[in-house]
Amino acid sequence: MNKSSFVLVMPNNSQSVEFGMETKYQSWHDITCVSLQVLQAQLESLLQGQEGIRSSCSFTEQALNHGSEAEVLLVKKQISASLDELANQELPLWPEENSQLDFLVETDGLRKSIHNLGALITTSAVAAETVATGEGLRVCIVGQPTSVTITTKDRDGRLCRTGNALLVADLSASDGTVVGEGEVTDHKNGSYECVYRVPCEGRFTLSIKLYEQHIRGSPFSIRACKLTDISLTADFSKNRLKSPGSSHAEQCAVKRPASTYSTGKRKENPTEDDLMFRIGTKGRNKGEFTNLQGVAASSVGKVLIADSNNQCVQIFSNDGQFKSRFGARGRSPGQLQRPTGVALHPSGDIIIADYDNRWVSIFSSDGKFKTKIGSGKLMGPKGVSVDRNGHIIVVDNKSCCVFIFQLNGKLVSKFGSRGNSDKQFAGPHFAAVNQNNEIIVTDFHNHSVKVFSPEGEFLLKFGSNGEGNGQFNAPTGVAVDANGNIIVADWGNSRIQVFDSSGSFLSYINTSADPLYGPQGLALTSDGHIVVADSGNHCFKVYRYLQ
Repeated sequence: MNKSSFVLVMPNNSQSVEFGMETKYQSWHDITCVSLQVLQAQLESLLQGQEGIRSSCSFTEQALNHGSEAEVLLVKKQISASLDELANQELPLWPEENSQLDFLVETDGLRKSIHNLGALITTSAVAAETVATGEGLRVCIVGQPTSVTITTKDRDGRLCRTGNALLVADLSASDGTVVGEGEVTDHKNGSYECVYRVPCEGRFTLSIKLYEQHIRGSPFSIRACKLTDISLTADFSKNRLKSPGSSHAEQCAVKRPASTYSTGKRKENPTEDDLMFRIGTKGRNKGEFTNLQGVAASSVGKVLIADSNNQCVQIFSNDGQFKSRFGARGRSPGQLQRPTGVALHPSGDIIIADYDNRWVSIFSSDGKFKTKIGSGKLMGPKGVSVDRNGHIIVVDNKSCCVFIFQLNGKLVSKFGSRGNSDKQFAGPHFAAVNQNNEIIVTDFHNHSVKVFSPEGEFLLKFGSNGEGNGQFNAPTGVAVDANGNIIVADWGNSRIQVFDSSGSFLSYINTSADPLYGPQGLALTSDGHIVVADSGNHCFKVYRYLQ
């Protein structure tokens, strides 16, 4: 490719054409320089490896051909170590770049303005790091569309933020015969949706390739069943086609005025997205809220809401029916001043973090006060959770640390301090516990989610400040599903994101029909849906969730 490749001749507009040509050439030059640097670094690594092999082989041959037995014995250890190192050496066998560089001509734009010559299309996506997720990688229903989500990543495992990657999906029978192709939809944000159909029962292979190379885990083995042979509900079947990632990449916060749509009764969603219903409006009566914060869900079909400025906890059924509430305003034991977090203990007790009273209150399942813990230790508890040992995990927002208590109030341990390092927090909000008893904490002002061992040792973090896939503008609520996926409420971006257990972005919950406004706590209900405290809209919402 050379400079003249971008020339578009148009009469009487030579200066404009030349300007556009120079702009496109500079863009091409910048793109190729970046790719060249990557390939040059890879080439240097290969050449160094080649030189090491030649040097070691030459040294070994000289020792064996010209050295005495005594000399060979003297260098035997050195030769063995060198040869072992060569045998175990891993060198990059595939280019850590791809060959795509297309020129997209915008002819309509040319008619309007000579400067609209088009755009150069490229992406940093590589097959070895790109992943696919979804139930459709394992099982599907004969004759029905099945969807999987593909997330592209670059050679360092970072999420790609743009689309236009060349993805191809083929479906093959057990004998290798190609029986169909998947339809790939580009969401233009680094994620893609692949929809396929199988013609009959049996075992099939789904191959997903990026630039003619299999992505991670491809090819996938799929079992195709009839609808009567697989345990699927109608809602589940409906949502197989609809990828959570099909919502907009950026869902902006929208302040919604009080209206008849925001009532204390269950309200169905008239627009097609993941919202099932919403409950609540601003007020102090049953089913009304003022600054709701924490959310918990029980295994027996109850949803608990910490109604912060109403100084109470309200309890609903999974389908949104009001059941009861308890709590009285005050600063004495048994009273609530500013309840922010709520959790359920395996014993049935209800655990409530009280920010202003600086302690955690424990109530029986019917709302009778039992005891308080953490008094004199906590400065501003926000979120609360329970680990698999029955210990109470308290996120102290004010002191920027996490406390672990026994149910009787004995302090087991604590970790964290104020700061910006991996082991520190800046206004942490909520916590969840996964199947490995690891503690997942949302770090509000550091715009990240951090994972710690049960003993409080830092394991990993993910997220950065921004509006793209996997980025946050002050994360708040967090929950973990049965597969270890991490669900995070993104307060400033007013959205809910889903990540795998290692922190790689998977998808969004589609909230576009009735936008969130400053979501706080969230939880997974016993029937597999997401319930989130939509604090700015004074209600809680329940969304479909396809695990």
